[in-house]
Amino acid sequence: MKAGRLEAFTDGVVAIVITIMVLELKVPADGSFAALAERIPVLLAYVLSFINVGLYWNNHHHLLQATARIDGRVLWANLFLLFWLSLVPFVIRWLDESAFSPVATAAYGVVLGMAAVGYNLTERAIVACDGRESAVARAIGSDLKGRISMALYALAIPVAFVLQSLSVLLYVLVILLWLVPDRRIERALEE
Repeated sequence: MKAGRLEAFTDGVVAIVITIMVLELKVPADGSFAALAERIPVLLAYVLSFINVGLYWNNHHHLLQATARIDGRVLWANLFLLFWLSLVPFVIRWLDESAFSPVATAAYGVVLGMAAVGYNLTERAIVACDGRESAVARAIGSDLKGRISMALYALAIPVAFVLQSLSVLLYVLVILLWLVPDRRIERALEE
């Protein structure tokens, strides 16, 4: 199968996730700066989550541009990724309503970490389908950034029960790691 329908489906799900995220935001109680200041933590969680979902969408788009064909394994791995991304609005709401409790902060890491696992499974399924000499296989290589990301999420989850601010800092660190443009796929396609 070609990857076009998978890409379109993923684009649709990501658009819905982002829409739900913004619709879940509560407006300040009144028109004062104090009321706005009370909403700042959840607004920052929204920004962090928007960037995360956007990074997945962007990298997924590049990944599928380098994909020659897909099969059922790729479809299921991608669905696993989308399942976890679809839970991002839920954990943002939970963070908000629990005043950033340790359990909700850890759950945020579980959701993002499992999305990272889903993305990794999608990459691996594409390589299994396209072959070890494919552009995707060459681009992914050892996937150091992906492994570091999953390790940081795995560390941040238990840290949330001890020091939530450090846990959030680790989530931000993962974003910073991926904000650095990743040219692996473009280079592999130029070869």
